[in-house]
Amino acid sequence: MAIKGIGVDIEDISRFRNTPFEQNKAFYQRLFTKKELDYCFSKSNPYQHLAARFCAKEAFIKASNIDFKGKVPNYQIIQVVMENSKPCIKYKNKKHLLSLSHDKDKAIGFVIVQ
Repeated sequence: MAIKGIGVDIEDISRFRNTPFEQNKAFYQRLFTKKELDYCFSKSNPYQHLAARFCAKEAFIKASNIDFKGKVPNYQIIQVVMENSKPCIKYKNKKHLLSLSHDKDKAIGFVIVQ
């Protein structure tokens, strides 16, 4: 398959850690599906996983060249799903290659659209 686009995004994990879920549910529910939130909050450090998934969505937007006509993207329809124990991006029933990583301070997502 030919590569149609690549995208990368990096975030400070503190951006999410300093925005506690309990006080900012609406914010998180705009960005993530229930399944994504459940996955992240099943981990010992959920904010690393939230930041990485947000990076994935931003990287996908960059890779796909979707024109949102100046509007905020609907992050709910860009999903990070697990397939064969590996993350991938699912958008309109198509899956795209994804690599995620995080450490103490930063999270990164890299997407290839084919």
